[in-house]
Parts: sequence; structure tokens; C-alpha cells
Amino acid sequence: MAFVFSSLNHPQRVALAAELHSRPFLKLRAPERLSHIAVFGHGRGNNAEAQHELLTNLCAHFGAAAPARDASHFQHDFGRFRLKWELHSEFATYTFAERAEAEDFTRMPIEHVPQQWLLALQGRVLVAAHVLLRKGGATEHAPVHELFEGVSLAASRVMQGGEVCSDFAIGADGFSRFVVNDVAMREQQAGRLVQRVLEIETYRMVALYGLPAAQRAVPELNAVEKELAQATEALLSSSDDTSEQALLERITHLAARIEKLSLDNSYRFAASKAYFRLVNARIDELREERIEGVPTVAEFMERRLAPAMSTCEAVAARQEALARRIANSNDLLRTRVGIVQEAQNRQILQSLNARAAQQLRLQQAVEGLSVAAISYYVVGLLGYSIKGAKVLGWVPNADALIGAAVPLVAAAVWLTLRNMHKRLHHG
Repeated sequence: MAFVFSSLNHPQRVALAAELHSRPFLKLRAPERLSHIAVFGHGRGNNAEAQHELLTNLCAHFGAAAPARDASHFQHDFGRFRLKWELHSEFATYTFAERAEAEDFTRMPIEHVPQQWLLALQGRVLVAAHVLLRKGGATEHAPVHELFEGVSLAASRVMQGGEVCSDFAIGADGFSRFVVNDVAMREQQAGRLVQRVLEIETYRMVALYGLPAAQRAVPELNAVEKELAQATEALLSSSDDTSEQALLERITHLAARIEKLSLDNSYRFAASKAYFRLVNARIDELREERIEGVPTVAEFMERRLAPAMSTCEAVAARQEALARRIANSNDLLRTRVGIVQEAQNRQILQSLNARAAQQLRLQQAVEGLSVAAISYYVVGLLGYSIKGAKVLGWVPNADALIGAAVPLVAAAVWLTLRNMHKRLHHG
């Protein structure tokens, strides 16, 4: 029956069900030492390929089998240390864990990693952190401030049985430091706590990755706003077609500049906003309780991280508002140019009407000549017929008959042309 039901499954059922368990936490039991790094790929397009290549090289060095190319997480015990690897959209995280007593941040698990592999990460490590998972509360160990180089610490009691402390600063060894105390945590709770702490640090740094882009965008936005103000002022004073066409080209160029800026930054700002939400969610999961004398992690992030994220959001909103203002100015100028073009078209139509009227008057002036010319040719044709009839003896006096036919033919031609003009006019 199991085989029968497996054939009934939707092709995505197993993959979707496994997604809930795709990033399992490390099983930790104090005391533990951990080293954590987050490695950026070569861009959003080929991040997965680059990260899998790095993981494969690391596994090959220790003679371990690497995961499949479509894997998003990997855990393995290499003997001297344990590895947890996770693949994200822009980066991958490597967490190295080693069970050992430690009262300081010397001899961390990262030292087991080959130097050649670490050198291959040059310019790509965005997060590097050490974690000490200790048994017992802070009062059972040396003063915690001696483990940190910074003077501003954040600490709190978390998850009803643990303590977390950090200065969220990069030390002289290139790593930020975290101390996690297992006071009275239940089984597997330490692994979840350490994962939350490392996720807060990782997502915090990736969220801040949008701040340099916001700072670079501000001078460009200032320049575009200044040029737009000048173009709008020129729009109020311009009166000839040449200046309006030049203004239209100028505003179109500003629209292209702001569109390029938006394309360069929109993804980064959206990603920073999403990672900031994840940071706040992970902090909420800590269920912090205050330790008197030091700020909590939530307060620390609110004071240091939230302003940077507000800057990114403000620049993103400014980009959108400036794009709308440019579009409005563009529409206004195009409307003005359209009105001018309509006035020019109306003048052209009036000129055409005047020319048509002149042609009609000229045609009426020469209408008498047309009647005379047509009558002349018609009388000539009748003359040939009358002269032929005279030769046959049918007409006694051909000249008299031709002379009498002249006014009749002229009147008939005039009436015919008049009726034709009337029919054309009504049509």
C-alpha cells in the first residue's frame, strides 16, 4: 500500500514537506566552542554553484562526501569538529562546532579548517563570529566583560534558562564574539539558542549591506532633485518650441538616471528590509529578560540597527517619490508641447482652408472662359454636322443655323456646369 500511495503523490509533495525541516539546528550540549562564517557568492545568478564548489573542496580535504548539487543544507561530523552548512539566496553559512571546555576565545574550531581553503574566501566573508557555550550562569565563570574588547555590551536572560552576552563588535582576530550560558536549558534548547544568536548576527550584517548603497545614492538623488528643480523653473519661463524640446530631452535624461539608480538599489533595499524583519523575529524568539545594568539585545539593535534600516527605507521612498515627480513633470511638458503642436496644426488647417477658398474664387473667375471654350468646341462639332447636312440638301442655310445654335449651346453648357457644381457642393 505504501508503494501505491507514493505513486499518487504530487511531484512536489515530498520536497514541500521537507522544506519545514530543511535547516535543522546543531545538537549542542555545553560546554561547546563554535566558529561561524557567512560567505557571499559571486552574485545572485551563480551563488549556489560557487557555494557548492567551496563546500565540495572542504569535504574533499577531509575525505568526506559532499552533498548533492541541489542540497540547501548539510551536516557532518569530521571527528575533530562538526560542520553545519546552509545555503541562502546570496550567501552560505558555515558553522564549525567542537565540544571542549573553554573560558576564552583561544583555540576555536576554525583553526581545524585548512588555511588554503580559508584563503580562497578572500573578499567574500561578510560575517565571522565565535561562540562560547558554557555550562552554568555568569556568576560561575570569570567576569564576562574580560572576554570582550568593546565597552558596550548587550546581555539578557533568554528562553527561560539561558544567558546571552555580546558587544556585536569585530575583534582584533576578525571575529565578533558571543557568550551563551546554559543555566537550566532543556535538551536541544542550547542548539536552538545558539542558532538564533548566529542568525541574528548574520541577518544583521546582511541587512546592513544595503546601508552603503543608500549612502552612495544620496548625492545622486540630490543632484537629480536640483536639476529637476531647475528644469521645472525653466518650464515656467519657456515660451518657444526649441526650449520646450530641450527641456523634454533634459527631463527624459533625468528619468533615465533615476530609473538606473532604482534598478541598482531596489533589490538591495528590499533585501535589507526583509533581513531586518528576520532579525526582529529572531530577537522576539529569544523571549528576553533584562539583566540590570546592561541593555538587552532588542534595545541594542533598536538603538544601532534600526536607524540604519530607516535610512535605507527613506532613500528607497525618496527614489520612488523623485521618479513620480519626474514623471509628472514629463507629462506636464508633453501636454504643453502637445497643445503647441495642436495650435500649429490648427494654423496649418486654416492656411489650407484659405488656399482652398482662393482656388474656388479663381475657379469661379475663369468659369466664364470655361463656358466659352466648351461652347466653342461644341459649336464647332455642330458646325461640321450642319455643313454635312447642307451638302445633302437637308439644310438650306448652314451659317444661319450655326449662328442660331451658338447662344443655345452656351446656355446649355453654363446650366450643366452650374448643376454639376451644386451637386459637388451638396456632396
